[in-house]
Amino acid sequence: MLENYKSENILFLDIETAPAFSDFSELPDNFKKLWKKKAETLKLLSEDQTVADKNIFYKSSIYAEFGKIICISVGLLNKKNEVKHLRLKSYYGDDEKIILSAFAEMINKLCAGKSDIYLCAHNGKEFDYPYISRRMIINGLTIPKILDLGGKKPWEVNHLDTLELWKFGDYKSYTSLNLLTAVLNIPTPKDDIDGSEVARVYWEEKNIERIATYCQKDVLAVAQIFMRFKGEPLIIADNIEFV
Repeated sequence: MLENYKSENILFLDIETAPAFSDFSELPDNFKKLWKKKAETLKLLSEDQTVADKNIFYKSSIYAEFGKIICISVGLLNKKNEVKHLRLKSYYGDDEKIILSAFAEMINKLCAGKSDIYLCAHNGKEFDYPYISRRMIINGLTIPKILDLGGKKPWEVNHLDTLELWKFGDYKSYTSLNLLTAVLNIPTPKDDIDGSEVARVYWEEKNIERIATYCQKDVLAVAQIFMRFKGEPLIIADNIEFV
């Protein structure tokens, strides 16, 4: 189903996000009210919880209005002696604007003068792509053309999504990245954290390198899934490079 896509022209990516502030008490007063309203609308609160509870506040990381990007990991395939290698790179840190600026510079160079470059992420159309775009606007940055959907026809949008590809038109279900790698028998390194722990690891452990490693594993998983969808051999560990 993907024979028209050249895998070397696809940028695989994943992002990790955290609340923009470490605690509810640090939010500006107007955002405290706005987060309370958001949490109530989404029915995140149980009877014994308040909007200030850590486990509730940390959920704000998945909303671009309340969170920030702390890591963007990307991967590109290339051929060496007819064998495909995957090069992985991460942009991460505490300053979101620096992360987004470096990512935008890279992606603009990659796409310069080309119309056949694609982005690929798991649930990217619902999360990664719009989140990056929204945070770029918030940070006063220009959205790279490949991410900017304004005025584009559907067939002009160079976005791939392994979740959407797996659905085959069935929009009733959600399949996690971990479940998809398991069902497709794709080996993945044992993770010491999952997505629900990123905010805690960032704000409490202050271990951004651990988060970047986790993010890179997700990019590798997306690339492997794509290779399986195309019926191509998986990338072996010796052919994975870190830049």
